Order: sequence, then structure tokens, then C-alpha cells
Amino acid sequence: MKYMLLIHSGTIDADGGAAECTVEDWVAYDKQVKDAGIFVSGESLADLVTATTVRVDPTGDRTVTDGPFAETREVLGGFYVIDVPDLDVALDWAARCPGARGSGAIVVRPIADFAG
Repeated sequence: MKYMLLIHSGTIDADGGAAECTVEDWVAYDKQVKDAGIFVSGESLADLVTATTVRVDPTGDRTVTDGPFAETREVLGGFYVIDVPDLDVALDWAARCPGARGSGAIVVRPIADFAG
């Protein structure tokens, strides 16, 4: 079953990265996921200041604003999609993720399968 691991960071360093882990931590985790054969896809998102939010009201008019609309300091920094047997295995991989350390969090969501 496929699961998305949404990487949320609570503390950002001067370069816009997760302050509580290193680039080497991410490289090592990425290698582990790929070596385990569970990697489907994954990306790191560009700096938060590059975000744009689109909203459409009931009349169909759209509003475009710079940046995300959030009342939190936590930011979505990237994601992995993994293919594992069940939620317990997905949770284990989420716990290993450097983004889960300190003020970070990994949200685990199953990918909907509308074909079957």
C-alpha cells in the first residue's frame, strides 16, 4: 500500500532547512528508503517565500495571494511516497525520518486507490 509522508518542520535554519537535522541526515535517509525498495517518489519543496495560494469563492472568482495561508510556524518542507505492506511499517519509516526530530513532525496519509 502506498503512503505519503508529509514532512513538517517546526524550526527553520537561516537557509530555510530543518534546523534539527543535517543534509547528511537527509542523504542517509533517502538512501535507506531507496535501498529498502519502498521509494515511489519524493521531493523537497522550495523556500516558503516562493509559495502562492489560490482560493475560489462560491461565485467562481479567484483570489491569488503570495505565500501560504497558515496560522502556524510549522511549514511543509517536502514529502516521500513509499510503498509498504501496512500502516505500521509506514509509521516505522516515518519515525526514522530526520524531519520527525525535535519540533518536526511527519504526517502519514494513505494514498487513495480508486482503481481497485
